Amino acid sequence: MKGGFSGHENGIDSLHPAVKFVNFFPEWLEAAGGRAVQNNCTELDRLRILPQFAPVAQCVCGSISILYHQKSENMTCMLMARCITLFCLLLACLPVGSHAAHGVSIDGNLKYPKGFERFDYTSPQARSGGTLVLHDLGSFEKMNPFTLKGAAPQGLAPYVFETLAVPSLDEPFAEYGLIASDIELAKDKKSVTFTLNPKARFSDGSPVTVEDVKFSLDTLKSEQAHPFYQMYFHDIEGAEILDSQKIRFHFARPNRELHMIATQLPVLSKRFYAENPFNPIDGKGAMTAPVGTGPYRVAEVLPGKSITYKKNPDYWARDLAVRRGMFNFETIVIKYFKDPVVSLEAFKAGEFDFMMVNLAKQWSRDLTGRRFDAGELVKQTFPHKNNAGMQGFVFNTRKPLFGDRPVRRALGLAFDFEWTNKTLFFSQYSRSSSYFSNSNYAAKGLPEANELQLLEPFRHQLPAEVFTQPLKPPSTDPPASLRGNMQEAKSLLEQAGWTVDKGVLVNGKGERFRFEILLADASFERVIAPYAANLNKLGVEVTYRTIDPALYADRIKNFDFDMVVTTFGQSQSPGNEQRDYWTSAAADRRGSRNLVGIKEPVVDKLVDAIIYAETQEQLTTACRALDRVLWHGYYVVPNWYLANHRLAYAAKLKYPEKLPLYYSYDQWLDTWWME
Repeated sequence: MKGGFSGHENGIDSLHPAVKFVNFFPEWLEAAGGRAVQNNCTELDRLRILPQFAPVAQCVCGSISILYHQKSENMTCMLMARCITLFCLLLACLPVGSHAAHGVSIDGNLKYPKGFERFDYTSPQARSGGTLVLHDLGSFEKMNPFTLKGAAPQGLAPYVFETLAVPSLDEPFAEYGLIASDIELAKDKKSVTFTLNPKARFSDGSPVTVEDVKFSLDTLKSEQAHPFYQMYFHDIEGAEILDSQKIRFHFARPNRELHMIATQLPVLSKRFYAENPFNPIDGKGAMTAPVGTGPYRVAEVLPGKSITYKKNPDYWARDLAVRRGMFNFETIVIKYFKDPVVSLEAFKAGEFDFMMVNLAKQWSRDLTGRRFDAGELVKQTFPHKNNAGMQGFVFNTRKPLFGDRPVRRALGLAFDFEWTNKTLFFSQYSRSSSYFSNSNYAAKGLPEANELQLLEPFRHQLPAEVFTQPLKPPSTDPPASLRGNMQEAKSLLEQAGWTVDKGVLVNGKGERFRFEILLADASFERVIAPYAANLNKLGVEVTYRTIDPALYADRIKNFDFDMVVTTFGQSQSPGNEQRDYWTSAAADRRGSRNLVGIKEPVVDKLVDAIIYAETQEQLTTACRALDRVLWHGYYVVPNWYLANHRLAYAAKLKYPEKLPLYYSYDQWLDTWWME
């Protein structure tokens, strides 16, 4: 989930729409003057003129009409001057920055104009029909993806639930209206007004109302919903219903992306949840199929085993540009498997049609066999420009064992990425060297002047390395070596009071240094094993085990672990989600993404600097400053990232010729079809 809109310093898109119109006045007149006369100047609708300015607009139209029919030079000059004067009057009256739009973006630029045909990464050749069979790991025991307890099946969003607007996958941060047909940011940027599409319907045929939107915001900000939504929508104070089609969201303070975040609100049926509990007690009613506005309905559920989605023949948005060429399959079935090895063999046997491969060994060695040789199955990489964020072995600093920064650094020195990448990953990965890997937000070199302005007030609270060392993970490439890293780790542990006694690392009280690495995927054990072996050489007693995915998810929600492997994903415009990742408020909130347990005032301040950045430069500066603080806190052992999606699929599946730029594999799949 992400969103944003602001002015741009250069170019026509930085101007008020009326300014754009005046600048292009001669071209507009040449191309549309005749039609304006014949159609009572309806071309002015493109300006989205407010009702109170209609007389001025009509006066201008009258001038254009006369100008079009009277060609004398003097009259032309006089009337042109009149037109310009009246347009200047109109421009002066318009509230800059407060106009409705079919879409919004972080920098004020939109690739797709009003009335566009389709997204470029969809295909006019896409056919409707067929059954797509997918897979997932684990199980599910509820049908509401917006609550904390339990696991919901894959696909409820966006197959069943939709948001006010949807992202463009070939723009860094742009949203185009779906349930909301118009989005209007207030002049002071303290509110946003949505006009609902009158065609919007839930799958039971009932219209989407402003009451549904208000109910959705109030519910997701309440204790009934998953804590993520409370953090994400934190600065949206509330909703005000203006009329039967318009609703205004009020903000606690200006935020350049907050109105875009508001567009990502999932819209729920107030009537449905009045009849069915949103967060059922003791699971009663948890498996009731929900009502949503999306292109599919839940057709069949085999609890924990599979879910079947059937296309809604009355889907209200099927002809909208933001949905054209998408959701082409008539039926989508998702089967559940307990084990990734078993699921791989099931794919090769034809039990499902598509899979994203996240294991290098599977990609390099296991995706073989008769069906691949015959061309029935295909494996292919699809490049992307996503912000890779940070994947790592995460320390739970709530545990006293990991409360010491030098100790965390020492444990990180024991991981040999170069050996792991070459031996286990077939050299497919790049090492993560930032919490914003593969993006311009990653800190580079030493802090520059604008970063220092944010960091200097906290110099006495921060490690000296924040100011003196660039972000660079430990390496075993010559002249460095694992031996040298291990010696440094041993020294750091000794300085922290941990010494080896009879091969066991103990502190002054004789307490052993021991912890457990919790996994949800047995295939990851081969990666952890050599790391654990290196830790054992330091005297650390480390164990690792794989548990049931549902139990794993529950333990993660309750922070019941020592170390886990996780990814802190980042968008193309970091913002409100950083609250859930790093802040003190999230550290003790059950179900938050602050798995590390960070409670640092400097981190809280830098997260605020990201969220309330007013320009792209300020955002980049704040991200880089936060990057340095997190990196030198040694909260994770950095892992790796991949700048492409590894996908295996049945050859009967087809996809558009043009790839999006910023996308997840499942978003890309929404544009595919069956031959």
